[in-house]
Amino acid sequence: MLRYFIFLTFSLLCSLSIRAQHITFELDSAHNRTATYTEVLSFYRRLDSGYKEAKLFTFGNTDVGKPLQLMVLSKDGDFDPASIRKKGKSVILFNNGIHPGEPEGIDASMMLIRDLLANDAVPDKVVLCFIPVYNIDGMLNRGVSRVNQNGPEQYGFRGNRQHLDLNRDFIKTDSHNSWAFQEIFNTWDPDVFMDNHASNGADYQYIMTLIDTQRDKLNPVLSSYMLKNYTEELYQRMGVDGYRLVPYVDPRGETPESGIVSFLENPRYSTGYAALHNTIAYMPETHMWKPFTQRVRSTYALMKHLIDITDEQGARLLEVRAEAKRAVKEHTVFPLTWTLDTLNYSAIDFYGYEALYRPSEVSGQPRLYYDRSKPFTKKIRLYDRYKPKVEVKKPIAYVIPQAYEKVLRLLALNGVKMQPFDRDTTLELEMYYIKKFNTLKAPFEGHYVHSDVELTAKRMTVPFYAGDVLVKTDQAMNRYIVETLEPQAVDSYFSWNFFDAVLGQKEHFSAYIFEDEAARLLKSDEALRTAFENAKKEDPALGKNGRAQLDWIYKQSPYYEKTHLLYPVGRLID
Repeated sequence: MLRYFIFLTFSLLCSLSIRAQHITFELDSAHNRTATYTEVLSFYRRLDSGYKEAKLFTFGNTDVGKPLQLMVLSKDGDFDPASIRKKGKSVILFNNGIHPGEPEGIDASMMLIRDLLANDAVPDKVVLCFIPVYNIDGMLNRGVSRVNQNGPEQYGFRGNRQHLDLNRDFIKTDSHNSWAFQEIFNTWDPDVFMDNHASNGADYQYIMTLIDTQRDKLNPVLSSYMLKNYTEELYQRMGVDGYRLVPYVDPRGETPESGIVSFLENPRYSTGYAALHNTIAYMPETHMWKPFTQRVRSTYALMKHLIDITDEQGARLLEVRAEAKRAVKEHTVFPLTWTLDTLNYSAIDFYGYEALYRPSEVSGQPRLYYDRSKPFTKKIRLYDRYKPKVEVKKPIAYVIPQAYEKVLRLLALNGVKMQPFDRDTTLELEMYYIKKFNTLKAPFEGHYVHSDVELTAKRMTVPFYAGDVLVKTDQAMNRYIVETLEPQAVDSYFSWNFFDAVLGQKEHFSAYIFEDEAARLLKSDEALRTAFENAKKEDPALGKNGRAQLDWIYKQSPYYEKTHLLYPVGRLID
């Protein structure tokens, strides 16, 4: 009995300790400090040991060697994703600290989780997943690197241990962080996702701006549902709280009065990656020049409203998302690149500050500044519609050589079903030759990214071998499949240099030897000779360059390698 009493007393003291714990943000009288990584880790470990509704998971290591962790809140103590789905519960995933210099979500999540647990307020029908800190690497690199930001006193750095911006790494996956994140995402398959940020740019009255999944890119069933049942509700409820929202302020010109353009979050970004999985996604961007305390508290409010809305939606959210997944399985034509629809816009009220100019004290040239003594409300244009620029009809299946191991691993990580060949085989496929493309002159996130890809399609009989892989396009993950395997797509694996070896020739000719063979080919092949003469007429520079003429003949000859510029992923079509 005494031992039982001691145990109860100890448990009560632990519970009171957890309920009473305040974070650094709250303990600082100016509310201008953010937690360190050590403080965050200690905080979550105490919650994990103090509540049956909370469990701290580990998913692999980050680039700095620290494990990526996930805090899950489940009212009934069930932490098995499959079991949770069978019970008809929805899942929200919150991501924090992808840019540790924007730490609002880190501190807001700590307080929100503590309050939900302490007040027995974890919802019955929603399981809450929080990544305490995604870019642990950057958080450990603490300093004052964001010159345009109003607090906190110190914070983490944007780049990770490889100096990568992790919010550009969701397709190329150069970091261990991204591998671990994708494991989390595909294990829990969130119905709703929120990635907390702070923005820079123009000055205005809003504390928070909001990026919602670009509605033209999201499945139409899910898009209309998100707009009415989530986005409009978040705007209304945050307004009641005194945190008026506006779409992320990306001016079409120099200032917001020129109109603002809806952010096009391609799959390299977290919310664009979520869209490939038919997940409703939000990226709040608090305004960097507002006091840190306002930024943290507005993030807290937005997260709480998102939880409440999801709890209220109940089974309807799951039904709509299931309908979207079914539609994607049957969908035949997929957009790969987009262009802004400048003729389709709406007028919104914008609460800004007067933009003025005065001589720079540095250069003497006119400089822009915003006069906070002159607030205004004006109607401005919101350009929030995009049109597909390049579209593709999906094949029956893609065929991928096993040599491209990272491609296969990423497809598997994202729930794509693949069928390896059990024997060598030959298939008639549509293959692409890379006809033309542009490449950045300087690296972006460690890659010389390709864009504006033009292709020539050709039916070919291609050998494949035991272990090569067939990927059918009758899956809920069709968007991920198509947008990574079609080289024209803005964030395809080709764009991110996964297949660059095919862009270079492996065999060449020696001019002094090939001269005689080239002459023989022209004499023996009238069609080749005619094509050669026409090519010189169409391109005067070719007619003046002997080496280029030899190269032209070489590339029409049987000696030219058929795999040069041949994209190695085949398309099985009707």
